[in-house]
Amino acid sequence: MSGPSSSEPKRPIWGRGTSFDDEEARDFHAARVALYARLVTTFFVLIFIGGGLVVAFAVPDQFVAIHLHPAKLANVLAIAVSAGVWWAVRRPKRPAMMLVAGDALLPLLINLGAALVAPYVPPGFGMTFVPMLVSALALMFRAAFVPSPPRRTVWIGVLASLPMIWAQYEMAAVSGQLPGFATPALIAIATAGWSAAVVVGTALVSQEIYGLRTQVAKAQRLGQYTLDRLVGEGGMGSVYIAHHARLRRPTALKMLSPERTSPEAIARFEREVQHTSQLTHPNTVAVYDYGRSPDGVFYYAMEYIDGLSLAQLVDEHGPQPAGRVIHILRQAADALVEAHALGLIHRDVKPANILLCERPGNADVVKLLDFGLVKDIRPNDDPALTRADAITGTPLYLSPEAITDPAAVDHRADIYALGAVGYCLLTGVPPFQGRSTVEVCGQHLHTPPVPPSQRLGKPVPAELEALLLACLAKKPAERPESARELCRRLAECAEQSPWIEEKARAFWVSWRGAKARLADRPRGK
Repeated sequence: MSGPSSSEPKRPIWGRGTSFDDEEARDFHAARVALYARLVTTFFVLIFIGGGLVVAFAVPDQFVAIHLHPAKLANVLAIAVSAGVWWAVRRPKRPAMMLVAGDALLPLLINLGAALVAPYVPPGFGMTFVPMLVSALALMFRAAFVPSPPRRTVWIGVLASLPMIWAQYEMAAVSGQLPGFATPALIAIATAGWSAAVVVGTALVSQEIYGLRTQVAKAQRLGQYTLDRLVGEGGMGSVYIAHHARLRRPTALKMLSPERTSPEAIARFEREVQHTSQLTHPNTVAVYDYGRSPDGVFYYAMEYIDGLSLAQLVDEHGPQPAGRVIHILRQAADALVEAHALGLIHRDVKPANILLCERPGNADVVKLLDFGLVKDIRPNDDPALTRADAITGTPLYLSPEAITDPAAVDHRADIYALGAVGYCLLTGVPPFQGRSTVEVCGQHLHTPPVPPSQRLGKPVPAELEALLLACLAKKPAERPESARELCRRLAECAEQSPWIEEKARAFWVSWRGAKARLADRPRGK
C-alpha cells in the first residue's frame, strides 16, 4: 500500500500547461472542438440556405449563376470542411494532433471564407466591415467554446487573421474608390491593427475561461483521482465516485471531512485504511490506494460497487425470500471470519454497510464495507484511537454489551448485528424499533425479539428462524460462538431453503432496466 504516485511530465502543445496525455483532458477538448465545429457547420448551412432563398425570391433568373459564384462555392467548401472536422474529432482514439489541427482549422476556415467573400460584398455595406465582423466573431466564439491557454489562442488568432489582411490589401490595390490619403499598405496595416485587437481580446477571454476550468479541475482532483460526484456522507467523511487519471475505472474515494480534521481523527482514519487493507476476502470491499492532498485532506480509494445496499433492497423491494436471506448472510459471515481471524471487530454491521451487486456468472454477490468503527483486539491496540469507552455503531443493530460495556465487546457483537440484519431482510423491519435511541437501546437490553414468523404472519423455515433468534440472544455466550460456526449453520439452512440462481439473475435484469429508465428520465421529473 502506498500513497499516490507523482504525476508524469506532460508534453505541452502550443502553450504551457496544455497537454493531451491525460485522456480526460483529451476527451473534454474533443467535445468542445466538436461543439465549435457543429456551430460553424450550422452557420455555413444557414448562410447557404438563407442566401439561396433570398436569390430565389429576389432574382430567380440569376439563381444558377449566383450559386456558381466563387462566394457560394467557398460556402459549400466551408460546410464540407467544418463537417469533416466535426466528424473526425468525435471518433474514438483520435490522435492528439488531430484535435490541435481541427481546433486551428475552424477559425482559419471562417477567416479564409470571409476573405474570399469580401471582394463581393456590396459597397453599401462598407468595403470590409461585414467580413471582418464575421472574422472577429469566429475567433471570439472559439475562445469561449474551446478552453485553451492564451498563448495557443494568440497563435490561432494570428494565423486565422492573415487571409483577411491579405484580402484587404488586394482589394485596396484594385479598388479605385480609396480616399486620397489611403494606400493599400495603409489599409492592410489598419486591418492588422483591428485583427491584433481582436486577438488580444480573445486571449483575455481564453485566460479567464481556461483559468476557471483549471481551478475547477484542481478542486476536483486528489492525487491521481478526479472526483465525479458525491454519493454519501458518514461520521468519518464523504464518499465520492472518482476515477484514476490513467486506469479510467470507477473508484469509490473516501475522504476525511476538513471540519473533522484533528490529529485523532486523522489517526483513526489511517487505522481504517490499514485495517481494511489487510482484508482480502472477496466479500469485503478492496482498498486500492491512499494518500493526502497538498492541502491536508486525507483520503483512500477503494473498489466501486455498482449495486445497492441491503437497506435499499428492503426499502425498495420489501422482505426477501428465506433462501436469498441465507445466501446473503453466508457471504457476509464468511467475510467476518477473515476479519475476526485478524483480530478485527467491525462494530457497525448494518444493512447500509452491506452492498449487493452482480458479477459475471455470479448474481447476488455481497460486499462488506466501512470498517471506520473497527476495533482492533490485538495487544498493541491504542485505546485512545479505538475509544473503547464510547458507544459506537448504529442503535438499531447494537448488541446489548455494546450499550452497557463497550470496552468488553468482542466478535460476538458482530454476530448479533448480522443476526439483526438477517431479521430485517426476512421481515422488512429491524428486530427492535422505538421513538428514541434510549427506547431502542432498552429493547436491545431487555425485550425478546418477536419471532420472524409472528412478525410476518406466515411460516418461515424453522432452522433459519431459530438461528436468527440465537444470534439475537442477549448474552454473548448464547449466540453462535464464531462467524465460522454461523457460516456452518447457515449452510445447513441453505440445504432446506436454497436460493435459485435464475431468480437472482431475473432480479438484476429488472434492476438494471429500472436504473436505465431512471437515468434516461429528464431532470426535474
